[in-house]
Amino acid sequence: MRKVAILASDNMMPNSVGERADSFERDEEMGKLVPAFAKAGMELDLIPWRGASERAEAYEAMLPLLVWDYFEGNEQAFISEMAKVDAKTHLSNRFKTLRWNSDKTYLDELKALGAPVIQTVSLERVTQAGLTKAFETLETNRIVIKPQIGGGAWRQVLYTQGDPFPDKEALPPQGALVQAFLPNVETEGEYSFLFFGGKFSHALVKRPKKGDYRVQSLYGGREETYIPSSRERATARAVMEALTFTPLYARVDLIRGLSGSLQLIELEMLEPYLYLSHAEGEGGDNQGAQKLAQALLKELEQLEAQNSV
Repeated sequence: MRKVAILASDNMMPNSVGERADSFERDEEMGKLVPAFAKAGMELDLIPWRGASERAEAYEAMLPLLVWDYFEGNEQAFISEMAKVDAKTHLSNRFKTLRWNSDKTYLDELKALGAPVIQTVSLERVTQAGLTKAFETLETNRIVIKPQIGGGAWRQVLYTQGDPFPDKEALPPQGALVQAFLPNVETEGEYSFLFFGGKFSHALVKRPKKGDYRVQSLYGGREETYIPSSRERATARAVMEALTFTPLYARVDLIRGLSGSLQLIELEMLEPYLYLSHAEGEGGDNQGAQKLAQALLKELEQLEAQNSV
């Protein structure tokens, strides 16, 4: 059996102090990945990302799928640790991909490459003057302010023009992205398309609880399996085709703009929750988990072939 590690934040390890309220998502995901990987000849362990490099040589691959604290002031430590892991074993997604994807200014690059990205304003830090200009640029009176390095709606603010300036502790601590608030998220929701080895696996729609706009389960969000149209799949595919590489796993998050077309708000290739319950099959028969296992197996076999030359 090949040994593979899923890397997790300390607060996503079972029975840890301060275990996250959404740790049930870890159990849901691992409950499908472990048996599916076993069917593909791989033994899967869950270990903390901190100190992972000290254990890296015991594994043929490490996947940082549950590192849900890397952005909470830990980004430099995380990137440094992943560089050490990359020097000892197969890190996937690859180190360059993780480093690039950790800073959401990658949206600017994807837009330049032709991907259907929502209009975004980047700020070195959040100021009243910067937000005033963002309102003008985006031609809206309601915006969402996000950290350039962040996830799970951490220090994300919905701000309406004319309201009191948000508290400093609620805002992104450093660089920020500003996007127009699209009211469709409250009713239609946000779409996620999962790709493994560059191939489409499954999709879902995430909706917030009434009175909120955040779709994560931590805030009462809920999900439904979604069967996308050919046009919608083509939109998600266009995002993937803008890349110059093929990631092992990627989640394309889209929202419908005022024009009626789907637009990219984030491309998650670092630590995306995979929503495997929205792929067909339970346990080791889950098709999403099987596709990820087969895609990793292909990567490892290609790596072995390269090393044998």
